[in-house]
Amino acid sequence: MGTLNLNPELDDQIFNTINPLDPGEFRKQGHMIVNFLADYYQNIEKYPVCSQVNPGYLQKLVPNSAPDNPEPLEKILQDVKRDIIPGITHWQSPNFFAYFPSSGSTAGFLGEMLSVGFNVVGFNWISSPAATELESIVMDWFGKMLNLPNSFLFSGGGGGVLQGTTCEAMLCTIVAARDQMLRKIGRENFGKLVVYTSDQTHFSLKKAAHIAGIDPENFRVIPTTKANEYVLCPKSLRLAILKDTKEGMVPLFLCATIGTTSTTSVDPLRPLCEIAKEYGIWVHVDAAYAGSACICPEFQHFLDGIENANSFSLNAHKWFFSTLDCCCLWVKDPSALTKALSTNPECLRNKATELKQVIDYKDWQIALSRRFRALKLWLVLRNYGVSNLRNLIRSHVNMAKHFEGLIAMDKRFEIFVPRKFAMVCFRISPSVISRVSTTFDEEEVNKFNTKLVESINSSGKLYLTHGVVGGIYIIRFAIGASLTDYRHVDIAWKVIQDHANVLLIRGSF
Repeated sequence: MGTLNLNPELDDQIFNTINPLDPGEFRKQGHMIVNFLADYYQNIEKYPVCSQVNPGYLQKLVPNSAPDNPEPLEKILQDVKRDIIPGITHWQSPNFFAYFPSSGSTAGFLGEMLSVGFNVVGFNWISSPAATELESIVMDWFGKMLNLPNSFLFSGGGGGVLQGTTCEAMLCTIVAARDQMLRKIGRENFGKLVVYTSDQTHFSLKKAAHIAGIDPENFRVIPTTKANEYVLCPKSLRLAILKDTKEGMVPLFLCATIGTTSTTSVDPLRPLCEIAKEYGIWVHVDAAYAGSACICPEFQHFLDGIENANSFSLNAHKWFFSTLDCCCLWVKDPSALTKALSTNPECLRNKATELKQVIDYKDWQIALSRRFRALKLWLVLRNYGVSNLRNLIRSHVNMAKHFEGLIAMDKRFEIFVPRKFAMVCFRISPSVISRVSTTFDEEEVNKFNTKLVESINSSGKLYLTHGVVGGIYIIRFAIGASLTDYRHVDIAWKVIQDHANVLLIRGSF
């Protein structure tokens, strides 16, 4: 006897429903995406490095509502090529020398595919044991590569966690330091807490301090000088702390940097940490860019004194071929994080957690949900090996040395600060501007270098970004894109010289 169909319209809807995770379609469309990206990388040098579109360009190209019916992937990819790629600034281009690198790699991409493909939400151990356990293993691996003190490793009572970005790492550590201090002095003294930083510290620290509730008036920015290569001076730090303690304030947190954004300067960790220890200040070391280089023995001296810090972070998605997002944070005292960030609702209770047999990483970060980031870092480490990773970083450093040599041969340019890693800071020399300008001053030099960067970037041939340090405009040339080779550096230098020639002939300011 047949079933009476009381709602044929509903039956049609069910019959037409697609399977959003059909293995056959996934295989077919996945191959299409991989081929599309492989073609993109094969042709990436053909695109203007910095996107040349105007604000709002995409609104004119994309319909103002989503389609009712499915569209084939072939058509969507055609639209990606026609509409999306022109609006991309190509961070993986070998001619990308801006900001700091966001180095990609086949292993990083494939690790990301595995992570996204499994799509686990690893907030605690029981939600996916492999996600937690692999993360703790990989973080100890990486810590050993950096020669971090044992106190930062799980084997020594510390431990590491993969955050999204440095901003998150800074916020987590400020919150941990805040709550640790307030347990000692009482919450009524919250308004007395002070954060210390230099004028070269990344601006994300100020944002993190604001979110953590630190009074903006208690955010101390200590000036640096060119004579001291823009590092945080221990004497200046001590004077700032003494002034605050005399006024009844409570020193809380210091951020020291290995590889500042503007000039890659390196703060002297040992004396800074010794001062901080006298006053019970939490020291966080931000090595977002340059930390990766410290897997090379010749750069590990920059970590001298790290054993006296409380926390240390670097971005593996910058110079460690692990793709965004992957920030590695190590802490000496994980309980400082968990006491500040733990949450234990009934729905997440389980035997392993109750018996304290496992790590629940939800208590080491701001968000509850978390991605399986350890997979891509694990693939990068295993697929390339430590020796190859060191050699890749060294190749970028050697290209930066080569670029530095090219600048030295053209007396119209000057190196602004000594190079430490794979970024060179330079500018057109003031002496050149003084010969072509009747109203010469430092502002004129800044204007000329600004015009030079704008002219180069508008050409689409390469992409540079700048910094302003002590009122001086400098051009940053950061090498780190995975596809960059010496020929790209040579071509970039020729482009820089050509644009400088045109502007100098015109006397453009």
